[in-house]
Amino acid sequence: MKKQKIVVSLGHNALGYTTTQQWDAVKVTAKVLADLVEEHFQLTITHSNGPQVSMIHKAMTQLRRVYIDYTPAPMCVCSAMSQGYVGYDIQNSLRSELLKRGISKPVSTILTQVTVDPYDEAFYEPTKVIGRHMSREDAEIEIKKGNYVTEEPGKGFRRVVAAPKPIDIVEIEAIRTLAEADQVVIACGGGGIPVIEQNHILKGASAVIEKDAVAGKLASDLSADCLMILTTVPEAYKNFGTPAQTPIRSMTTAEAAKYVADGQFEKGTMLPKIEAALSYLRAVPTGRAVITSMEYCMDALKGKAGTTLRESSF
Repeated sequence: MKKQKIVVSLGHNALGYTTTQQWDAVKVTAKVLADLVEEHFQLTITHSNGPQVSMIHKAMTQLRRVYIDYTPAPMCVCSAMSQGYVGYDIQNSLRSELLKRGISKPVSTILTQVTVDPYDEAFYEPTKVIGRHMSREDAEIEIKKGNYVTEEPGKGFRRVVAAPKPIDIVEIEAIRTLAEADQVVIACGGGGIPVIEQNHILKGASAVIEKDAVAGKLASDLSADCLMILTTVPEAYKNFGTPAQTPIRSMTTAEAAKYVADGQFEKGTMLPKIEAALSYLRAVPTGRAVITSMEYCMDALKGKAGTTLRESSF
């Protein structure tokens, strides 16, 4: 029987927020991912990197302060570093968990670049807050460099970068080849390394890409049977955070689009996940998108938990 292809997108809670937290978190995450392999899914993984890329950016900036000869690392380099070390922890933990279950299967991380449009409107209105808190003096230096900053009252200033839409996953053929060989692939970490193509040369962009947007793109490009987005809540809700909060167990794409138009999903949290699901289902109308937490992963796949989206009525 042909295996179902599933793309799983891991949120912050699957990785923790510090290096040591990540070591512990990925051991738990690996058990959930191994369950999917045992259920005979062809597994491709992507993940967030917000805390990790911010930590690297802070460290590289501080290194430049202490050692004047060092050059601060641009965001694209910080993103590449985060992909490497997050992928390293996931692949080692998952490989170990699979071997404990008697499953010998290659698990690998692909350093992934994603092209963006240099004229994307996001570059004119950056919204993604990253990095350490700065003093007003440091913030003014960043502004003189042409960077954007925002003030967080009582804490200081922080850098703000653009979050453009993904266009193409540069290494998609390598990802597809490994996935079709039934290997577990970790790719597009943190939304991928944002690059701009100029005369066949890829140049890093000072930006980050929404992890959920790339998850939808990755699932589309692989023609996955399922896109699973794992987050901190067990399902999506109408009227979230109010006394009228109601869980949404299933939605058609038309229903989801109406909820989006009505402002039911919060920007920066649930909305990007719904938008990623809609993007994927437009490309793969026979697929399904599932939004849930790690605790309910397997139940959600069976339709017993989580929020499931499809093109038409179930």
